[in-house]
Amino acid sequence: MPEMDHISFTRDLDQMQPITLEEMKSVKLMNRIDAKFLTNEATLRGVLADAAAAGYRVLVTEGERESPYDSMYFDTPGLRMFYDHHNRRLVRQKVRTRCYVRSGEAYLEIKRKNNHGRTSKKRIGLPLEQMNGFSGNPEACAYLARHSWFTEPELARSLETAFTRITLVNPSLTERLTIDTRLRFKNFRTGRETTLQDAVIIELKQDGRARSAMRGIFLEHRIKPVRVSKYCIGITLTDPQAKSGRFKVKVRAIEKTIGKKLETL
Repeated sequence: MPEMDHISFTRDLDQMQPITLEEMKSVKLMNRIDAKFLTNEATLRGVLADAAAAGYRVLVTEGERESPYDSMYFDTPGLRMFYDHHNRRLVRQKVRTRCYVRSGEAYLEIKRKNNHGRTSKKRIGLPLEQMNGFSGNPEACAYLARHSWFTEPELARSLETAFTRITLVNPSLTERLTIDTRLRFKNFRTGRETTLQDAVIIELKQDGRARSAMRGIFLEHRIKPVRVSKYCIGITLTDPQAKSGRFKVKVRAIEKTIGKKLETL
């Protein structure tokens, strides 16, 4: 699939003071509230300018302000994890491996959502070459069985997601944002690939007791909260056999936001 021309955010991010990964560890959100937002790259430029003016800092790793991520989602043959989400099951899980491309670090991650809407994540380190499968790693297989409802033989590669992430932190260290751009998907069951073109998915994690300047910035730019899962959107776009009616509404919202139709190869 041809790569589209994306906006460069280098100059926008250079206006912000940096924060290191070590300093980020002090951002402890004891009464955390998470919310996702959807926008496009052109609008994001305005958000970044306002964030810089409000004193937000940008995470710098390996000397860079934007970090490439690569994730591999695993699922059952019947797409149990996808359908648990589609069917609004309150308690659900997702299993993935994730690589921080610049550092080469890789992890097996288990995300669990409880019936109060809270999400927790557990992870264990993996050799990079086991991103696509960890059946030969007894420690990782045992970790999966211990912390999830699934065992390694029940799962297979389902969807690869790749994106570039910007992470911002507010001056009082009471909230952080992850801003994902250049999202791409590859489905290992159907062989289909697609991108979200210039769509941007933002996740705001904040201390529920503290005022959020970023919510005010979003309001100024008419950015509204939206519930969206990268895994579920990726499956909806790349697997025509998946029953994904509820998520097609999300796809239309993305298309409206970017003013283009999403295409799949």
